[in-house]
Amino acid sequence: MKPPFGRWRAVALGITLLCGAAAQAVEVRFERVTEGVYAFVGETGARTAGNEGLNANLGLVLTPGGAVLIDSGATYQGARQLHDAARRVSPLPVRWVINTGGQDHRWLGNGYFQALGAELIAHAGGEADMRNRGNDHLQSLQAVLGDKARGTVPTLPTRWIRGGDERLDLGGVVFEFKHRGGAHTPGDMMVWLPASRVLFSGDVVYVERMLGVIPVSHTKHWLESFAVIESLAPLHIVPGHGRVTDLDTARADTQAYLLALRAHMKKAVDEGIDVSAAVRSFDTGPYLRLLNASELMPGNASRTYLELERE
Repeated sequence: MKPPFGRWRAVALGITLLCGAAAQAVEVRFERVTEGVYAFVGETGARTAGNEGLNANLGLVLTPGGAVLIDSGATYQGARQLHDAARRVSPLPVRWVINTGGQDHRWLGNGYFQALGAELIAHAGGEADMRNRGNDHLQSLQAVLGDKARGTVPTLPTRWIRGGDERLDLGGVVFEFKHRGGAHTPGDMMVWLPASRVLFSGDVVYVERMLGVIPVSHTKHWLESFAVIESLAPLHIVPGHGRVTDLDTARADTQAYLLALRAHMKKAVDEGIDVSAAVRSFDTGPYLRLLNASELMPGNASRTYLELERE
């Protein structure tokens, strides 16, 4: 006796869903930037169960003394995938993890690497932000990722960079840390490799997608951080979001927008124009080519206006 059509349809639907879930699973792979330097380029869209919250770029640097991971991912399980991907590049142990900011995918995987004995490094300017928002980030991730967030515990760094410019020798390679008061988050810190002239910008640079000015952002410091990038003249920039890029593209997709936004909102504040009118009159046309621009620009504009009111 043949099974009823409804049963076959249910089986087919189940197979379709399983195939869809498999197709959506994130593939963590580090791509070579230059000798000994690699980047994982995450999706430019939102956090989803499919990308497991890894919608940002991360880095891997190989040194004679071990591997250095730039950012630890959004979850414990995501961190394990990053570790597996790093081991496919090199058998070197991950001895250091650098968190470039306070956003979830920069540091919520720390607990996994701490258990392996890695030293966790971040800028002290982000400590309060990490403490204040870590649990909120985790709850948001749990709502999106479900079981894929299991095992994640907000784990603070064990070593804090305190100056605006600091240099460390990690495993025989010089790393320079640049912090100018934050950008997207207060702890946003750039990692410069002078020998290879590669910059891991963290969320100071967005390309291909619109940056986000959130309540803890500071656009004035953001542009001061960008000025540091210009002074370094990197050969390669691994941005916080978007493909590995160059200085001209970073200028076009990040700096130009921030300069235009601040100039427009400063004029509005100086002339007593209210925030709603200032937001409506900002020329969005040059930036609509960036992913998520239409959704993010109104909030970016209003928060920048409020920041300029306080200056």
